[in-house]
Formats: sequence, structure tokens, C-alpha cells
Amino acid sequence: MAVYTDITEGQLRDFLAQYDLGELLSYRGIAEGVENSNFIVHLEGGEFILTLYEKRVNEEELPFFVGLMDHLAGKGFACPQPVQRSDGGVIGHLADRPAAMVTFLEGVWPREPLNIHCEGVGEALARMHVDVADFEGTRRNGLSLSDWRPLFEQVGDKAYAVIEGLAAESRAMLDRLEAEWPHDLPAGVIHADAFPDNVFFLGDRFSGLIDFYFACSDLFAYDVAIVLNAWCFDADHRFDRQKGEALLRGYQSVRRLSDAEKAALPTLCRGAATRFMLTRLYDWIHTPEGATVTKKDPRQPLSWMRYHAQVEDPEAYGLAE
Repeated sequence: MAVYTDITEGQLRDFLAQYDLGELLSYRGIAEGVENSNFIVHLEGGEFILTLYEKRVNEEELPFFVGLMDHLAGKGFACPQPVQRSDGGVIGHLADRPAAMVTFLEGVWPREPLNIHCEGVGEALARMHVDVADFEGTRRNGLSLSDWRPLFEQVGDKAYAVIEGLAAESRAMLDRLEAEWPHDLPAGVIHADAFPDNVFFLGDRFSGLIDFYFACSDLFAYDVAIVLNAWCFDADHRFDRQKGEALLRGYQSVRRLSDAEKAALPTLCRGAATRFMLTRLYDWIHTPEGATVTKKDPRQPLSWMRYHAQVEDPEAYGLAE
């Protein structure tokens, strides 16, 4: 979450008039994240999250995102549920941006994930993959393998100012990924961004998954690779095998990985690390001055990428037979 577009109280009150949620009590921007402008809104009817969708989110794709959250919530999966306006719609406009309100989830995200959190997010991710089996929506992954090289080329020589020698290293990794990437694995709608700050817990118990605006149609095992990167490296960028084992144990307690998915994990983990390195590098260079947003350092996923470059056996991630 972040704030690129600020709003006045008057603008917000006019927007809220479309809902039957009572009077506005307070609101504030949320600085964490990099994609959209987000606010926590306190109303007589409760607490809600208001999202203004910024340039990376295509307004035509919003029905997919809100439909996915509605579908998952209907299955009993813990995630935000879009709030209907008085006219029955869920997407409006505020400050010249598409905007929507979703329910507020109780819980906090783990700043220092423990093994039990890793097991919990693995189980939750698998439940989502099972629950989308009858979801009819589809969305192309706009940050898939074919998009990574063009994204890097947009950064160009500016990459040298951030990390010396990155251009050659990135191009070599992209060559490798394009040669090795699997295409025939089980697929469906994935979250694609289940980092710790998008996963809530109450104590040790999973309480909700948020921020579905990277959700897309892709390989389920690629989603697993994303969470292995996001949850299983320590502060010194070393892979924690016990966390990997816990995460994969949680996932497979709900959905078993196929042999082909297991074999592909090293390649998928390399790809996931490369994708986040590239998008963070792009944002590091292009985020506008004055935006209330927490920029994320591309050096972190670069260290993940370098670790996975040496891995050939998925057992290195703690994968049990």
C-alpha cells in the first residue's frame, strides 16, 4: 500500500455518500507498499480500506480483482471483501482515479516471520489455489517471463548507478530463464505478491491475505516460488531451510506438488527473484519525488537471485519426498 494521490476530506465525504456506512469519523493514508494509494477509513459502520487505483492498474481489469476477492470470501477464505455502493456497484471514482472500498481485516503482518508463520502462509496459499478452481475470471500476468527483458531495458544504463555490473548479470540470468522456463505445470489464478506485509496473523494463526492487485493466471508453483523468496531469507540474505521446509509442509498439507512442479522449483525461484529485482529496480529509479511511498531496495531480491542461481536440487528448499 502507498499514497501517490492525496484526497481532501470534502472529496472523501462526497465519495462516501455513495455508501450506506454512516458518518466519516477519521481517515489516514497508509505508506507501506508501492502500487496504489490506500487509506484506512473509520466510519460509523466500521473500519474499511479505500484504494485509489494508480497507473499500473488497468481500470478494465478491476472487475477481475474485485470478483476474485468476492469469490474467495464466498468460499470462506480470509480476504478483504469489496463493499457495495447504494447502486449495487463496487467501483467508483475519486480524485480522478478509479476507487473501491473493501472490508478491514483484523491482524498484523509478521515483521520477523517464524517457522509457524511460514507454515501458515503455505497452507493459506494452497487453500487459495484450491478455492479458485471454479473461478471463471482470467487475467494475463503482465509481469511474466516475456515482460522481464523489456522491463530491464527500460532501466538501461541507470542500473549501474544502483548496482555495479548489474546489466551483464541480469541479461545472463534472463538468457538462462528463457531457456529453462517450464510451461506445462498446473496453473490457475495466483496471488503473485504474498509477501509478509500482505499476510495477516492473529498471534500464530493466519487471519487474512490482502492486496490482490497482482493476481493473475499463471503457474501455481510459481506462486510457491514467490513466497519462498519472500518468507525464507534471513536479515543477512541467507536462505533459511527450516522456514522453507515449514512453508512447503503447510502448502502440501492442502495441495500436493507434482513431481514436475518440484523439479521446476529452482528455476521458478530464480525467476521470481529476478522479477522482484527488476520491478524494485525500476521503481527505485522512477518513483516520483514527494510520493508517500516506501521504496524497496532491489539489492534484496538480487541476493535471492544469486542464491537460487546455484541451486539445482529442490531439496535445498526443505522439500520432503
